[in-house]
Parts: sequence; C-alpha cells; structure tokens
Amino acid sequence: MPISKRRDPPAEEETAAAEEASRAAAPPVGRLAPSPTGAQHLGNARTYLLAWLAARQAGGKLILRIEDIDSPRVKEGARGQAIEDLAWLGLDWDEGPDRGGAQGPYIQTERSDLYAAALQRLIEAGRAYPCVCTRKDIAEAASAPHVTHEAPVYPGTCAGWQGGDALPAAGTFCWRFRTRARLRRFVDLVSGEHVLAVGPSLGDFPLTHKRGTCSYQLAVVCDDLAMGVTQVVRGDDLISSTFRQLELIDALAGQRPQYAHVPLVCGKDGRRLAKRHGDTRLAFFRDAGVPPERIIGWAAWSSGLCSRWQEVSAAELLGRLDFATLRRHPARVDETIEQRLLEGI
Repeated sequence: MPISKRRDPPAEEETAAAEEASRAAAPPVGRLAPSPTGAQHLGNARTYLLAWLAARQAGGKLILRIEDIDSPRVKEGARGQAIEDLAWLGLDWDEGPDRGGAQGPYIQTERSDLYAAALQRLIEAGRAYPCVCTRKDIAEAASAPHVTHEAPVYPGTCAGWQGGDALPAAGTFCWRFRTRARLRRFVDLVSGEHVLAVGPSLGDFPLTHKRGTCSYQLAVVCDDLAMGVTQVVRGDDLISSTFRQLELIDALAGQRPQYAHVPLVCGKDGRRLAKRHGDTRLAFFRDAGVPPERIIGWAAWSSGLCSRWQEVSAAELLGRLDFATLRRHPARVDETIEQRLLEGI
C-alpha cells in the first residue's frame, strides 16, 4: 500500500490546521447513523455509545440519520428497530426522523435531490465521468497494489471521458469520481496521523450505482456537509473510506469534520461481529430481559472507560471518554461474554 509519512503540501496542512482550530472552538455536532440493512448488534451499540459520549460530554449536538441508501439490502422494519434500540440504550439525539429538525429529512432515500445536485457539480467541474466497467472487468485489468480488504484499484479504463462527450446508454454506467495522486492526510482522534496517496492506493471510485441511485460515499459526504456535522465517530474499518470522503469534501468546497475511528467488536475468530457469531442483536438481549445498563457497562469496560464490568447508564459515563486512552485493540465477544450478558455480571 503506497503510504508515506512525508508531510502533505503546506497549503493543505494550513487549511486542515485552521479547520481543526475552528472545530475545537465550538461544541461538536455529531451523528448517529444506523443502517437498516440488518439488526443493530453489540458492536453497533459500542460505537454508538462512544459517539454519543463524545458529543454530549463536550456540550455538543447529536443528529440521528438513517443511512438506507443501499435500499435493495434494507430489511423491512429495521429502521424503526434501530431507533427503538438506540432509545433503549439510553442514548438521545436532538434532531432525527422521529422528532424533526432544521436539517431534515433524516432518511437518506428522501434526500436524493441533494445528492443529484452534488453529482452535477462534480460532473461540471470535471471530477466525475461515466464508467461502464463491471467488477470482473476491473479485476481482470487491475495490476496495481491496493489497500488490504479493498477491491482492486480501478485501472482508469473510462477515465478519458470529458464533458460534452456522448453518454453510454442509461442503465449501463455509473458515475465515477476522478481522484488525485497527491498525498492526503488526516489526524484521527484515536489512532493519530494517517497519510495516503489516494489515487494510486484506492483509485477512482463510484458516485452512483448503474441503476442510478447514489453511492454511500457521496451520500455520506453530502449529508455531513448539509447537516453541519463536525465530528464523526465510527469503526476503524472505514479509515479508507475517510480518504475517499476527504477527496469529495474538498471537491465540494466543504469543511472536513474531526474523525475518531474506534476499534471494532469481533467474534472469537477475530473477524468483525456478524450473524456467523450467533445472535448478538440488541433486540435479542432486550427480549431476554437483559437490562440496557449491562450492555452499556460491557461497552464501557471493553473500551477502557471502566476498570471493571458493571451495570451503568450512558449518562453516568459522561466525562469518562478520552480518545487518547481508548483501548486500541478490537473487543471480542465469545460464549463467556454472551453468558455474562444473559445471566448477569
């Protein structure tokens, strides 16, 4: 992976430093952004708690946003279940689909006009082009090394398109973002400095699907900018996505938020928590009579906020979060943890 610790161009560093100083001077605007493609589980709960604490203990605001842009995978009823799960954990928010607010709507599939306008800006600026390549085409053509767990780097097959050229037939192409080869840098509140040559390492990436709907990367950036989000707390599996999103933020002349990428929760096999690890849904534990304070206590203890596992509310943890001392290794959920959750600490 072409990563370097060499410093970025001075102009970009000065801009980033000014943005960081501006953010530090004001209470943060954070967000809770569940995706209804599946049920919320223990790993989600841990990340939501940390995001909630980061905003609330700094006197900030929280926005609840439903990220359902991947609509073919959205599960029926999952949107309402996510809201219910968050409320059960004792987490609250200032704006969201259940209470409204100035930055609505708060459901991504209701914000398509915003995404379409941003896409048009990128096309007109020469930063987007139509791409007819399939995943198989890219895999067969790709030869450059790429970031671990990422798809092969797009080889630029369709990148010669310029504004005014004919478009492929509808339904046969996506719009792809034209990245730059320059180094990009951000300082994470948990893991420190990250530097990456985005173009060579990640390549040009899709802004839409061939069916015409917006991609996750563009939707998230548009939403964060429009809602004034200044602090993003999420899993560290999304660090590579942050580099893509920084490219988009700059192209749309937006202000980058602060990022805190927290370690994931894994199963006993070391892989990210999923269905293969059994039933770790929050709804399962709630239906089994587990008090939410036990879940919160586990999340706090596994993050290093508490020296021992005890039942505690989210509000009782205010003031304890310090990203500098957060545990850096993934939390693991095994049969012992599940038993203690179900039967008591």
